Amino acid sequence: MAPVAGRNLCSIDAATRGGGFALALSVDDLRTNPAFCESLRIFSADLQGEYDGNKRLARLLSSHQRWLLSQCAFALHLEHDPSVPGSGLTASRLRDMITTYNAASRNTVLNFLDQLLSYRFIRIAGDSGRRPRRFEATEVTYAGMLRWMVANLATLDRVDGGARAQTLMAHPELFPLIQPYAARRSFEHDGWREPPPRVAMFLWTEAGGLVMDELVRRIDVTDPSPDRYDIGRVDARAMAEHFMMSRTHLQRLLRRAIEAKGLQWQDETKKTHLWFTADLLDEYRGWQAIKFSIIDAAFEYACSLLPAERLESPAFAGVSG
Repeated sequence: MAPVAGRNLCSIDAATRGGGFALALSVDDLRTNPAFCESLRIFSADLQGEYDGNKRLARLLSSHQRWLLSQCAFALHLEHDPSVPGSGLTASRLRDMITTYNAASRNTVLNFLDQLLSYRFIRIAGDSGRRPRRFEATEVTYAGMLRWMVANLATLDRVDGGARAQTLMAHPELFPLIQPYAARRSFEHDGWREPPPRVAMFLWTEAGGLVMDELVRRIDVTDPSPDRYDIGRVDARAMAEHFMMSRTHLQRLLRRAIEAKGLQWQDETKKTHLWFTADLLDEYRGWQAIKFSIIDAAFEYACSLLPAERLESPAFAGVSG
């Protein structure tokens, strides 16, 4: 699928405002587009940069369960309405949301909130003695989640030449509309919430998401081999130290991936250089396409809520493809 020439990549114009908004990129649009693979590789490198900038905050997204907890908690925070009693991020509301799909236990949710509070990623809003206690994201958390969303939109822009990331940076008021929409629909999507088994092997383990990002970042998409990609030398000791995980845990994770035929040693004797198999990349690409399609739909939805005069302002003049 080539970039869509002439497509309005805020995708809202006078013809569509009355009846919804233009269709976002579908899962198949993304999964079958050759540019999406390179976009994912760059996205993985962006996430590595976020990790290096704030390791403690980035680890909140380093496993799939933490990703789900973080995104849902932040969505509840943004959805707080002072006129609606009990709205916003509370332990009971996050617990009910997460346990509905058995994504985590009640104790895991409570421990997660305690951790956020102790690291000062959230704080108690208003009167600390009032029950139920409502939490709100601190400035560092809000900024980090906004950067994460910009990185996701930039990934979509690399696929079709859009200007989503530019638009969000020019209009940050879109963010509180995009994030809850994307978080809730991602969480409710069985295909995203439950990754394919070989992807889940990484994503459901502590810091496994960081390892997957590192491996995908190393993929050479220009490799002519039809069934595997070179990811070069893997120094388990250095990687484990960088991601603050035990070397034993990392080696066990890599061994399980090799046994599942997702990774292959290039040198069986020394076991230092790895191949990333094409079918594992296809599974990962298909899984990521679900989230990115939802984020694109969330972006379209947020744009549809802006007044027409805002969409016609100079800030949106360069959004068309």
